[in-house]
Amino acid sequence: MKRPPVLARAVERGLSPFRGKRAAHLLPRARLGGPMPWVIAIMVAITVLATGGGLALSNLVARASGDLAGSATVQIIDADPQTRAAQAEAAAAILGADPAVASVGILPEERVEALLEPWLGAGASDDALPIPALIDVRLRGEADQATLDRFRDLLAEDAPDARIDAQSDWLAPVLSALSTLRWMAFGVILLLAFTGAAAVWLAARNALDANRDTIEIVHLLGGNDDQIARIFQRSILLDAVVGGLLGLVLGFAAVLLMGAQFAVLDSGLVAGGGLDTGDWLVLGLVPLFAIAIAVYTARMTVLSSLGKML
Repeated sequence: MKRPPVLARAVERGLSPFRGKRAAHLLPRARLGGPMPWVIAIMVAITVLATGGGLALSNLVARASGDLAGSATVQIIDADPQTRAAQAEAAAAILGADPAVASVGILPEERVEALLEPWLGAGASDDALPIPALIDVRLRGEADQATLDRFRDLLAEDAPDARIDAQSDWLAPVLSALSTLRWMAFGVILLLAFTGAAAVWLAARNALDANRDTIEIVHLLGGNDDQIARIFQRSILLDAVVGGLLGLVLGFAAVLLMGAQFAVLDSGLVAGGGLDTGDWLVLGLVPLFAIAIAVYTARMTVLSSLGKML
């Protein structure tokens, strides 16, 4: 069997062919034009985007839940504008004097109309449809059922048309859907990690088959499975580093683009889903995990295959 040129020269000089950089030259070196760096780049980019989305949803749900836990809304529903305004003033005064209430504010009628405009159209007024008076109530604690029932009893006499509800009840279905999307994003991350490991496994198996003759020569010269596995680790490490960095840049660009698109909505709920410094650090760690998974998978694949091959 003909020896590879590098191996033959090392033997003629009396050198151990499996030392340092000489071992790495026994197998084909990784190239950026090969498929593996691009596969890893795509996996990392999608993982960064999915991780960013999952973290943003987690922040949104946590902040929205915290903000809404101590908030309630009072609606004064009455067809007569004067009666409605009088009851709103009375309700605000009663609730403002309660020790459990941190702040009370009657929403201006113009703001209420602006909130209803997407559903009622521009220029909605009492002539077309009576618009309820809204009072925003911030509590010192949580807006539990006992507190809301006590507020209803306090308002029963001076504001009989008042309806009080916890804001968390209104958005509970929305927050539940966002939580489901968050867990789905993290599930996508696990699937991507599994897919990336499978791609590395397949590439390592193909490389082993392509270099079977060289591996047999190395064994005859005293090389062991661990030394051979290190060669494949170096090869996949270069691919993983190049692909990971490229994927990180693409993923960051996608996350920034999505953030800019949602910022245009100018919604308070969406604004709560921004990423903080810790989140960006987590995104920066994604390529490191990808590199670790790739190198470990390549090593385990080579060692397992060599044990069956030789």
